[in-house]
Amino acid sequence: MKAFRQLGFLKLPFQRAQASPDDHRVLALFRNRAELKKAFGDLKDDLERLKDRIKQQEGLTRRVRETLAGLESRLGVNETAYPALVFYQLRHLWQRGHEQLERFGGELAAQQDAHERRAHLAEHNRVQFARRQSAEQHLHVTRQLAVQAAERLEHLEHERARLRRLWHFFKRRALEHTIARARAESAEADVSLGSAQKAAAEVAATPVPPFPGLSLQARRMINLTVIAYAQVMCQRLTVMPLLLMRARDAVLSRDVIDEYGSRTECLALMGQIERAEALLGSNASVSHDIRVRIKALRLLAQYRAPEDAVPTADSIGGASAQAAGSPAGIPNVLAEDTWHIHGVLLR
Repeated sequence: MKAFRQLGFLKLPFQRAQASPDDHRVLALFRNRAELKKAFGDLKDDLERLKDRIKQQEGLTRRVRETLAGLESRLGVNETAYPALVFYQLRHLWQRGHEQLERFGGELAAQQDAHERRAHLAEHNRVQFARRQSAEQHLHVTRQLAVQAAERLEHLEHERARLRRLWHFFKRRALEHTIARARAESAEADVSLGSAQKAAAEVAATPVPPFPGLSLQARRMINLTVIAYAQVMCQRLTVMPLLLMRARDAVLSRDVIDEYGSRTECLALMGQIERAEALLGSNASVSHDIRVRIKALRLLAQYRAPEDAVPTADSIGGASAQAAGSPAGIPNVLAEDTWHIHGVLLR
């Protein structure tokens, strides 16, 4: 016993080898420190991004204030006020044309979308009707077979029940084999009936597949119609030379253009802009003019790839278009992005 007590010091190394609760707390503190450091780094990155966005927004706000201050100073003097009015009226004219194109293209797309959705649903219903008829016919046949097999089995079992005499032993044994086959046939018929019922239920529960979107042919036709309408609007403004070009220059310019002449010339130009907006808003002979242009565009339009819906600019505004009788003075609406037409066309 004393010897074991003398060896008591041997317990110390084993006790030191055991992990103390303080070690676990230290490890947890290190993990928390690493996580906090990572979260702090992420917050610093977010803060830097927010500071950059604030600087960008301050720059935009400063430029807007400078623009407004410049515009106020222009409107305060007659010599610069009238060119500024012409400049913004030209931009409004261009925006008016874009809005008309956008509304026209949206109506065409909505009508065609509704038409193709109805056709998509009708095709699904047609296929579904054929599948349902086939499934119901198969179900009817399997149900009849199952009923016949059950009736035959019942008849055989009833016949066996009648053979109770001793001399019916051999007949009863032969009938047992027949009943076993009939029972197997009835079970097989029940399995077929269950499969047919499941198939009919699956056919009945088949949902309408999602609409894939407008077809390529529809998108091409809508785009050609929008291009034709843009050309019609351009043709209406040919009675006022250079007006469309000036409107395009005004849209492309960030600063007010002062090249519109004197006050009298500016007033005359504003009168032209007012007449141009009235011409753009008029619906007289629009449908006829669009149909005429669509016929020519369908012959001229070419596409870079079979899946493209927008024709190439050269095909509708090049030498072939002039040879096809395209009126002079109408710009290539695709090449020049007249009325911002590319923002309206379907892809």
